[in-house]
Amino acid sequence: MNQYAVFGHPVAHSRSPWIHARFAAQFGFEQSYQAIDVPPETFEQILWDFGEAGGLGANVTLPLKEQAATLCDELSEAAQRARAVNTLIRLPGLRWRGDNTDGIGLVADFQRLGIELVGRRIVILGAGGATRGILGPLLAQGPREIVIANRTPERALQLALESGALGTVQAWALDELQALEAADVLVNATSAWRGEGMALAFGLVDAGTIAYDLSYGATAQPFLAQARQAGTAEVHDGLGMLVEQAAESFRHWRGVRPQTAPVLAELRTLVGH
Repeated sequence: MNQYAVFGHPVAHSRSPWIHARFAAQFGFEQSYQAIDVPPETFEQILWDFGEAGGLGANVTLPLKEQAATLCDELSEAAQRARAVNTLIRLPGLRWRGDNTDGIGLVADFQRLGIELVGRRIVILGAGGATRGILGPLLAQGPREIVIANRTPERALQLALESGALGTVQAWALDELQALEAADVLVNATSAWRGEGMALAFGLVDAGTIAYDLSYGATAQPFLAQARQAGTAEVHDGLGMLVEQAAESFRHWRGVRPQTAPVLAELRTLVGH
């Protein structure tokens, strides 16, 4: 039986086994997909053991994405750009190719939602690994500009420089956002809204702003609630991104892309938000 897994620490909360079971059922594929809790210090050995046991592919979640990139023999352009891997594809000889499907998953969800990015002004809150993973695919959609805002503006500036599109990609400090005009699309890529008393800068959101949190379920609600209070009428969490990036992983492993709409609809009912 084809063996797949998701590695993380912790990982018991992961929806990936459920999602990939639904994907496999669409094609009548038999497979094993398990969640494997792996502390960073044992990840290299566990990944080797998984490959030796016949593992053909895996997803990688926090806090192992950057470490996974160092363990791969090949990296896709997206993984190189993100310096992080969320998808492992088995190569001959117990070798691994790493990819990062987060950005393409986000863009696919925007397309599903009918969110146009060409010529739009995108503001991303946070300059960590999540932003690094989505920046390239967002740039490829032709936005007018992308503003990366972070508590430490130097980290945002580093991402802007690495993007190769300085000018189109700008770096700001979070406490300077009151000087910005309202965003067309506001993306939360930070955990700062989870109980730390953060507040959206005045003027950053208006009735035309679309607010999107990369997390999903209850975790996304504090940020999305603030966006609603600030005046936007359209808010979305990242559950669709989760399903879409998983579909890209499945395509890498199986050579076919599953239908995501029915899986997302069922998962939305389970999550309850």
